[in-house]
Amino acid sequence: MSAELGGVSPFGFRILGSCHEARRLVDADAAFVAYCQCDERADLNCEAYLSAFRFGDDFRKRADQWGRLDVKAFDGVCWSCWLWFDIDRPDIGQALRDVRRLLAFTAERYSLDDDALLIFFSGRKGFHVGVPTLLFAAEPSHNFNAVCRQLAERLGELAGVTIDRAVYDKVRAFRAPNSRHPKTGLHKRRLTFDELMGLSVDAVLRLAATPEAFELIDFNPPKLQAETDWQEATRRVVAQAEASIERRANGIVRLNRQTLDVIRNVEPIAAGDRHRLLFSSAANLAEFGCPAELVHALLSEAGLDAGLSPSEVRRQVDCGMRHRG
Repeated sequence: MSAELGGVSPFGFRILGSCHEARRLVDADAAFVAYCQCDERADLNCEAYLSAFRFGDDFRKRADQWGRLDVKAFDGVCWSCWLWFDIDRPDIGQALRDVRRLLAFTAERYSLDDDALLIFFSGRKGFHVGVPTLLFAAEPSHNFNAVCRQLAERLGELAGVTIDRAVYDKVRAFRAPNSRHPKTGLHKRRLTFDELMGLSVDAVLRLAATPEAFELIDFNPPKLQAETDWQEATRRVVAQAEASIERRANGIVRLNRQTLDVIRNVEPIAAGDRHRLLFSSAANLAEFGCPAELVHALLSEAGLDAGLSPSEVRRQVDCGMRHRG
């Protein structure tokens, strides 16, 4: 991690238990390292989450006023040591094949050593991958999380892999390393590059039966291709925001065809498109200034029919609305 950037954005939150439990302000580095090293204070037999992004002093000053709505409304500067990917599938075998494809592509694109990527089995039916943001020379900003999403989408598209787009919400809670999943009893277990590429699904599940301590490695220096990709993603985010403002100012807001299809729900959404279509449909409706209750009412049935849980439907819709402000 960059010590300089870590000092600018030292704070995060921790949730012990489900995401309905209280968020507690923590030192982001100390909390993450504690879970990586299986510190007894981490209580690895419990469900636990850490913030996917980290924050500065403006976040800390709000700690005394925290409630769920206050946290969700935070729109200050953020940063992260990692560009996270969440590859989640109903079939864990498909998730393993997809994450292998994504990792092979990313490692080749940025000329990464095998141990430069932080790889986890999530504890249930997917995988989390962290790419060090030092590669991109990425600095804290108000739209850092949006640039992460744009870049992750682009890399997923190039690799031919669908990613979960909801993990780039600014106050996203991300399952803590080595923590135990409440439904499977398995742990969010770190895997080496060779383990991910070579082990069977059954072998991965056996490893996840117990947590394992590991050390974080030093980051690689910035890479030219990575910096170029980050700058392009930043340009896209800025251009999208400006275009949205211009459309609203000129009264030119259109209901996309795919939004209409989701609302009509004539055919169930394919599993690989569920998160993407709910997110984008909610963002499209938000451009019209639709109240949140109406957006949820219009989209929830399609999400539930596609096999998502009520909480996941709410999360995707909320993230899409926040993306459009």
